[in-house]
Amino acid sequence: MKSVSDVLKGKGGEVSCISPVTTVFEAITLMAEKEIGALLVMEGDVLLGILTERDYARKIIILGKSSRETSVQEIMTSKVMVVNPGVSVDECLAIMTEKHVRHLPVVEHGKVVGIVSIGDAVKAIISDQHFTISNLVNYIMGS
Repeated sequence: MKSVSDVLKGKGGEVSCISPVTTVFEAITLMAEKEIGALLVMEGDVLLGILTERDYARKIIILGKSSRETSVQEIMTSKVMVVNPGVSVDECLAIMTEKHVRHLPVVEHGKVVGIVSIGDAVKAIISDQHFTISNLVNYIMGS
């Protein structure tokens, strides 16, 4: 069973983050450029929150606010669920499902070391399943 650490090794440890005073427009533009669905909101090494496409849709578009005039800190999710690198991918998926979140920052010794998305978790689980199936087929076939 893969751990979050394994997933981060496979995808790289790049963490896209923004300042809380960044405008929502700038944040959404960055998400589009990087083709990602969330940005960590940080001040230095301190995790303050997370801004997701869902935050944008529910707190800007639906409420009729201006993304050019609203700062990230006004709409970010500040109660962020985090995991440590030793947590299994299955546990991550369970947390994401239970808490209805699609991204989990990975924190080790108080420092953000990565982020895992629901897509990352599903990809890791499928990879593990393919490996297991391959081994079972080889065992059954006697090779």
